[in-house]
Amino acid sequence: MSRPTTWLPRHEYIQQAPKAIVYASMFFTDTEDRPLCLRSPNRGEVWQIPVGVMDEGETPWETAVRETREETGLVITSPRPLLLTHFATIDKAWTVPRIGFIFDGGTLNPDQLGAIVLDADEHDGWDVRTLADWEAEMIPANYARLKAVHAARSHAGHGYVETRDMAATSPTR
Repeated sequence: MSRPTTWLPRHEYIQQAPKAIVYASMFFTDTEDRPLCLRSPNRGEVWQIPVGVMDEGETPWETAVRETREETGLVITSPRPLLLTHFATIDKAWTVPRIGFIFDGGTLNPDQLGAIVLDADEHDGWDVRTLADWEAEMIPANYARLKAVHAARSHAGHGYVETRDMAATSPTR
């Protein structure tokens, strides 16, 4: 898209500006630092972190809290640090890019993990595994995001990752 040579009125600029889907998530691990992921049968049994698209009027933080509650039953009440910003490019499955904000949900003890209640319309399983074990189960883009957010938390910093293929296809085994 080329830039106009003159300034546009705000409403015209907004109409022609690039669009993106915004999503948010909480990243959880167990007491052994193994990431929590959910399995979505609606997407070909794809494993991913609890995640969802922002509703109109929500902030990324509000989206992460709502999606965590809806998908796992876990209730987050206090602010958590942002660990990762994720940008996924346009591909065959998505006609606009996706921008994600992944917050640190913390470490879940066995009782908290046992209290997880999945939304049966979206997920049919959850598990905690090592990164190496997740790599064999996840599509490459989801694993790249998982690995990046785990590294950001391990280094007590904020990370950024771009992925090019978010299509929901099963990994090759």
